[in-house]
Amino acid sequence: MINRSSRDGVPPPDAGAQPPAEEDFTALFTRHADELHRYLARWVPAAADDLVADVFVSAIRSRARFDSSRGSARAWLFGIATNLLHTHLRGRRREREAYARLAPGHDADSHESRVVDTVDAEVRARQFAVAVRQLKQRDRDVLLLTGWAGLDAAEVAQALDIPVGTVRSRLHRVRQQLRTACPTIVPESNDD
Repeated sequence: MINRSSRDGVPPPDAGAQPPAEEDFTALFTRHADELHRYLARWVPAAADDLVADVFVSAIRSRARFDSSRGSARAWLFGIATNLLHTHLRGRRREREAYARLAPGHDADSHESRVVDTVDAEVRARQFAVAVRQLKQRDRDVLLLTGWAGLDAAEVAQALDIPVGTVRSRLHRVRQQLRTACPTIVPESNDD
């Protein structure tokens, strides 16, 4: 009864068949809708209501294709239901495949993701700048020489003419202050 190549999920017409009259569809619906719903709900519970409606819409549109010599109206409706179910399941499979292709790496490249990242970075940069301005000058110097200039503790000590231990203790204090002031920024740890 199922012809997967037919349009609207309905088997092709037979020349000698008498199509059901429009009034007959009320009786067909009353007689078969619950049974069709149970059948479809076993496969796709969330879509069963819509698919039952689609079965009858498709049956009304293609009533000229119904051939009573090939089987009952019930079988014809189940054939339509099965074809619509296959179409629905194929669509769901395609959706799952499409979502699977959207791996986290792909989403990160989206325009929306780049805009969010840019705005987030700007907010963090402002937050960091405020926190750095609030540091004592001597602590800020140690931070900028290590962070921006890339000097190690011995080089900073030489540049500022202070002991290496003082550089390390200032850098440790600066990192603690920045962690408190900017908890969403995770600093790198070189010389803790």
